[in-house]
Amino acid sequence: MNTREVAAYLRIKERKVYDLVKTGKIPCTRVTGKWLFPKTVIDLWVVQNLAQKGEPEVRQSSPPIIAGSHDPLLDWAVRESGCGLALMFGGSLDGLRRFADGEAIACGLHVFDPPSGDHNLPTLHRTLAGRPVVAMTWAWRDQGLIVAKGNPKQISGLPPLKTDQPRFVDRQQEAGSRLLFGHLLSEQDLSISDLNIIAAPALSETEVGLAVAEDRADAGFGVAAVARQLDLDFVPLARERYDLVIGRHDFFDKPWQDLLWFTRAKRFSERARQMGGYDVAETGRIVLNGA
Repeated sequence: MNTREVAAYLRIKERKVYDLVKTGKIPCTRVTGKWLFPKTVIDLWVVQNLAQKGEPEVRQSSPPIIAGSHDPLLDWAVRESGCGLALMFGGSLDGLRRFADGEAIACGLHVFDPPSGDHNLPTLHRTLAGRPVVAMTWAWRDQGLIVAKGNPKQISGLPPLKTDQPRFVDRQQEAGSRLLFGHLLSEQDLSISDLNIIAAPALSETEVGLAVAEDRADAGFGVAAVARQLDLDFVPLARERYDLVIGRHDFFDKPWQDLLWFTRAKRFSERARQMGGYDVAETGRIVLNGA
């Protein structure tokens, strides 16, 4: 949304929007001289303001579900560890909403914040302010373009996505990959509207790879692990940190500790190496204790 649209959405004057931008109190990004406000991020900002006005903390009765962004290594580790947790992958911002509403015990996210150049923490501070949560690093991941084996379209980076118009599979608006990809495009004065987007967005990292593998798309933005898993080629564009956030009272319970204990096993690091595109040297490092 632009400044006029976000003002109408929040039911405030446009001058007030500029005041919020000036003081850094509203999430936004600047593209070709214009302030833009991703709707999903604005929705989370509204949740943060409600929390500061006395909304209840994350409920202790949250179901044993990890919501949020899809990660192939996390998917494998949860199953192999026998920790008893379930997974509900719907995108970083969707997961944060579910976590804040008490619909999940934890959330996986990778949300890049352009103003600070940091991952996840600015978003957590905005959306879960004052709540007793713990955030830990799960892994650093390579993100880039997933293309067909042999890269027949010779896609070497972002500009050819506009000039050559290969079929591109997009992600849902709530996905951290979608936010990062939008930022990378804006750095080169490009936008999603410049690309030849196929009809249906992919709802997970694996779906991006399958769209390319099944020749429904020529390229998509995702993690290197999916490209290797499906025997596809990969054009690296960025390195990002994927974090897990959980309520402080749930962090020490058996399901979460079982998952953490499993990450210390040799087979976990070996699996990460086999998948490719992962750095798990910091797995388990606490990056936030209380938002």
